[in-house]
Amino acid sequence: VWLVVRSKRNFSATAAQRSASPLPASNEKTPSYSYVIVGAGSAGCVLANRLSEDAHESVLLLEAGPKDMFLSSLRLSWKIHMPAALTYNLCDDKYNWYYHTLPQAHMDNRVMYWPRGRVWGGSSSLNAMVYIRGHAEDYNRWQREGAEGWDYDHCLPYFRKAQCHELGEDRYRGGSGPLHVSRGKTNHPLHKAFIEAGQQAGYPFTDDMNGYQQEGLGWMDMTISKGKRWSTASAYLRPALGRPNLKTEVRCMTTKILFDGNRAVGVEYTQKGQKKQVFAEKEVILSGGAINSPQLLMLSGVGNADDLKQHGIPVVQHLPGVGSNLQDHLELYVQQQCTQPITLYKAQKPFHMVKIGLEWLTVFTGYGATAHLESGGFIRSRPHVTHPDIQFHFLPSQVIDHGRVASKIEAYQVHVGPMRSTSTGWMKLKSANPLDHPILQPNYLSTDIDVWEFRECVKLSREIFAQKAFEPFRGPEVQPGPQIQSDAEIDAFVRRKADSAYHPSCTCKMGSPSDTMAVVDPSTRVLGLERLRVVDASIMPSVVSGNLNAPTIMIAEKAADIIRGRPALVDSGVPVYHPPTLDTQR
Repeated sequence: VWLVVRSKRNFSATAAQRSASPLPASNEKTPSYSYVIVGAGSAGCVLANRLSEDAHESVLLLEAGPKDMFLSSLRLSWKIHMPAALTYNLCDDKYNWYYHTLPQAHMDNRVMYWPRGRVWGGSSSLNAMVYIRGHAEDYNRWQREGAEGWDYDHCLPYFRKAQCHELGEDRYRGGSGPLHVSRGKTNHPLHKAFIEAGQQAGYPFTDDMNGYQQEGLGWMDMTISKGKRWSTASAYLRPALGRPNLKTEVRCMTTKILFDGNRAVGVEYTQKGQKKQVFAEKEVILSGGAINSPQLLMLSGVGNADDLKQHGIPVVQHLPGVGSNLQDHLELYVQQQCTQPITLYKAQKPFHMVKIGLEWLTVFTGYGATAHLESGGFIRSRPHVTHPDIQFHFLPSQVIDHGRVASKIEAYQVHVGPMRSTSTGWMKLKSANPLDHPILQPNYLSTDIDVWEFRECVKLSREIFAQKAFEPFRGPEVQPGPQIQSDAEIDAFVRRKADSAYHPSCTCKMGSPSDTMAVVDPSTRVLGLERLRVVDASIMPSVVSGNLNAPTIMIAEKAADIIRGRPALVDSGVPVYHPPTLDTQR
């Protein structure tokens, strides 16, 4: 037994570690904490806050990227905190892992771009700030898929616990949580036209797509507070930084989980060129997200044994589900030229950008204080679909190449895509080098039904844009373009133009121990191992019908209660809208 002198008290561990370097010699000081959390993203910030609420527990939060504020200033870090500046961080790798997939065989062999947050707040510091929970049936499906205790009755209370909605508390919304949620303030005529056009096309208006009725078109919720992005770093981490039992480290790349037999005892990481180790007295918790968490498991010897052996990685636990079951949302833009100069086209010109920036920097208001995705909705693609499977985000502007190319004309667009595609993929290690990005294979559009659903997305979006509400604004169609009409032409357009909605998930799926592809149990513990959990979007059994940030925060809130041994919150019998008939599509 090695005796390791720690910063506070002694710690012993057996030297017989698998997939780990030898522990430091006894004259070295190696820190130890109750919990070591890997990843200060959407889930990790929540866990750091909630677990450090117990003053007798110590928590270390490790983040590969930097802090989200330069010199503790929101204004100096405007590229993160100004909502309208969101595309800046999609254009480089300063706060972004900047992943790319394999060429997609069913999408003209295109390589797809996957931005993921590498900064305090993770992807909640890079995303479009859309707050969408998904549908109640998504969580009831999780329960059927083996995630016992994760049905809607058990998840809704944690959505409420997290949330502080500006419209106040009700049966669905929270009113006193740390995550501030607001509605858009621009009152833009094109947003009004989109919602009105949806009703003219026969879809209902919904006053809260996160509440009783997801189905329909309406105003979207956003994680924006007083004109500023409200990431999990702002909501959860910063308020907890003054606690003496919470320590954070940034710019540190976690490279390996340290094991004593089948028990996780700490992690190894590199920081400023130095290799370091830290120990966890209670648990190591991975919150790196749907790419980094399975990658770290595999680098540490947890995954498909055959794949690990190919890279010379000693096997700690054979879990073939690690990296499997990869799911994502695809979307495309249907764009229409606008006959009136009311889109965001002029706002993207240098002179106007300076004006917008100065207003935001001084009083946090104006066009810089919103991401402009203020309206949207959910519809069903066909009859006999029980709940919406197509999502809309409307934007009074034109986006080209993830916002990396400036818009060229006065135009508006709707982002549209299926929510429950049947194509699933996988991710694997490229090598045993932690710095090598893993191989990402989402396998997009690999089933006939996925191709059909996207074809319907285009047709149904065009139908909404053709309604009377858009007559004062409607110019020629920009994309797909009037020449694209037949099914074959639409399918070809989809292959050329569809892109990721940035929702990778499900790569460490939660399920019952009898499920050979499950990675964690319903308590978020990694199967077959002790003192190791995964808490992030990777543990979703299947992707939800909507954006992933709000569900990921919910997962972390619920997991925190599980880890702390607290009784699960539950609210049974909450009413949920069901269409009066499933015989029609709307």
